[in-house]
Amino acid sequence: MIIGSRGSQLALWQARWIQQHFPGSEIVIIKTTGDRITGAPLPEVSVKGMFTKEIEEALLDHRIDVAVHSLKDLPTEIDARLALAAVPAREEVRDALVGHTLASLPPGARVGTGSLRRASQLLHHRPDLRVENVRGNVDTRLWKLDAGRYDALVLAAAGLRRLGLADRIAELLPVDVMCPAIGQGALGIETRADDAVTRRALASLEDPAARATTTAERAMLAALGGSCLVPIGGTAWLRSDRLHLTGVVASPDGAQLVRVAVEGSTADPTGLGEHAAAELLAKGARQLLEQVPAR
Repeated sequence: MIIGSRGSQLALWQARWIQQHFPGSEIVIIKTTGDRITGAPLPEVSVKGMFTKEIEEALLDHRIDVAVHSLKDLPTEIDARLALAAVPAREEVRDALVGHTLASLPPGARVGTGSLRRASQLLHHRPDLRVENVRGNVDTRLWKLDAGRYDALVLAAAGLRRLGLADRIAELLPVDVMCPAIGQGALGIETRADDAVTRRALASLEDPAARATTTAERAMLAALGGSCLVPIGGTAWLRSDRLHLTGVVASPDGAQLVRVAVEGSTADPTGLGEHAAAELLAKGARQLLEQVPAR
């Protein structure tokens, strides 16, 4: 089995986690568009699947058998020749503040993030902060923080935990303050739709709860016509055999924000996601998304 992955430390951790389940497999590093474009802020880069496209092309060309993605990077529309074969158990879904807690940040503090979703929600709660763009892998961002370029960073807690950096977390941001990215904390394991042998092997990694929650989140995102580069947050969880989903859409400057909370049967996560999107649109989400500069 040949596993395709990006070359960052976190991506390789994820690929090696898959590799350990299949002795004799090997990892091939594939550079994506997102890895090449390092200067511009992510919201300004108009490339669908910027962290996944080249890896999917390697699958279709039979250069690899399995693609390992951070599920939040994988577009909601997948090529019909490919399949999301497994969604393993999720890590922590929340975002983390590194360097300060939200309450301890002084007015005018510089907070680094490359995400419009994070920036808009942060400004909604703390409009006094200076939210500044930061790019690079986790180690690079932490180095910039430690060098004094920022007072704090917002990063996915899952990535910090997977890299053994949980001690850098100053605060896990509550969902009602920072609604996570769609699919955050989850891996998406992709293969060719007609590769029955590999699909059967990957089925052992499937986690039904992770599949249900991420399916609901991705259905909401798809119904809103969004991507990982717009200010949309959504997170789902299971409680008492019911599926719960919170969704958020914010204006880029954080001045306006709409939020919904819905619940439904675990048997229809797609329907729940679409219901959440309809509720958000009824509250004016479309007008907020139209404020995102054209890319």
